[in-house]
Amino acid sequence: MSFDLKIACIMVGLPARGKTYISQKVCRYLNWLGITTKVFNVGNYRRELHGSNLPHTFFDPHNSQGEQQRHEAAKAALEDLMQWLLDENQNNMVAIYDATNSTHKRRKWLHDTLTGKGVQVLFIESICQDESLVLANVRDVKLSSPDYRNMDPAKAAEDFTARIEHYKEQYETITENDYTYIKLINVGSQNVINLIKGYLESRIVYYVLNLHIQPRKIYFSRHGESQFNLNGKIGGDSCLSERGMRYAGMLPALIQNHLGRDQSLTVWTSTLRRTIQTAEALPYPKLQWKALDELDAGVCDGMTYEEIEERYPEDFANRDEDKYNYRYRGGESYRDVVLRLEPVIMELERHDNILIVGHQAILRCIYAYFMNYKQEDLPYIKIPLHTLIELTPRAYSCDEKRYGVDIEAVDTHRPKPTAPQRKLGVHTDAPPGASGEIVKDFTSPIVPISPLASKPKQPQIFLAADQHPNGHAKD
Repeated sequence: MSFDLKIACIMVGLPARGKTYISQKVCRYLNWLGITTKVFNVGNYRRELHGSNLPHTFFDPHNSQGEQQRHEAAKAALEDLMQWLLDENQNNMVAIYDATNSTHKRRKWLHDTLTGKGVQVLFIESICQDESLVLANVRDVKLSSPDYRNMDPAKAAEDFTARIEHYKEQYETITENDYTYIKLINVGSQNVINLIKGYLESRIVYYVLNLHIQPRKIYFSRHGESQFNLNGKIGGDSCLSERGMRYAGMLPALIQNHLGRDQSLTVWTSTLRRTIQTAEALPYPKLQWKALDELDAGVCDGMTYEEIEERYPEDFANRDEDKYNYRYRGGESYRDVVLRLEPVIMELERHDNILIVGHQAILRCIYAYFMNYKQEDLPYIKIPLHTLIELTPRAYSCDEKRYGVDIEAVDTHRPKPTAPQRKLGVHTDAPPGASGEIVKDFTSPIVPISPLASKPKQPQIFLAADQHPNGHAKD
């Protein structure tokens, strides 16, 4: 994948077909991987230029003044998109143009303008013929938009339905066979893919194909307190402490009280003993993922932070300087873990209710994906022991609730240093596999340059009644 690669994803579809939902999800996914991505929503430009609370007649294709003003907003968004994407001082790689783009004429204008500047264009069309889904989207999302602020919900729904009818008058689905596109029909029940080129376009398409909009809950829980937690040691494959075993015993009731006893759930754990022991009493199907094993601390595995500071002072300072990019000697960085977790994220987007019983660093990375954290803040997210985190995905964000239990546990959170640390052993051009230093390349995203560079690890499948083998000795 060339670092000069620039891609514009152009959304296509009638209003209330999930275009903005897809745009925001793709943007969040790519930024999580270190691929700088930004959404340009034409509706925001239209509101800025011509105000909110415009009647549905503004969108009538026979309204020449409205047509001119909507094109003005589309042009302003495109100009900003190109300025941002082609900025030679930044490594911006993917821009998402969020609008209806519902005619051949509009798409040709966009395609020709962008390809003339050397930008690859990927059209993403969302078609939904299920009126119940459309009405649910109108009710849950569109009526809360700035266009209908302080308006009676019934009148707002009537106006927005009329707006959709105006767009239907001139809507033309993608039939341009020389364009690169993916067409999603009825929330993925049928998909059409045409002329996808290159690794990054393939990853975007694969991600979009895994999205679904059915209501669900995602639960995170660290393993119960372990013997290593009590001793202040990192890594290892220790068993649970007495308090950790008590938490494991309370976890089934905690889940059922908040999820509901009649709801299905799949439990994912790592291959390490402390997560397997924590999930043992849960009456649900279980899967073990090697990819969910804790961040590998390399030569520091099994040591306390005080021992690391004494034995490897430069490493200790480097990790405080840039915790996201620091790679342990013979181990991993948070950046490495994000790459390792990409197949897990894909599977999460495909599934319904999931509980991940995991480790602090792993859950930080997955939580950061759903809650849109910046890379520099990711390693300092608080994921306390003996706490159940519930995420409910919404159209543009996630609702979060945390449920604690009355079982004490040690606090393993290390806050972000307030004073700048002395930079030691910083290597911005370090070769792959380097360790004991801050490894980052500001010209490279986190994804591998070819699909062969990272093969997803397959989960091992166990039913709830099965006996679970002990995990590996290294995490």
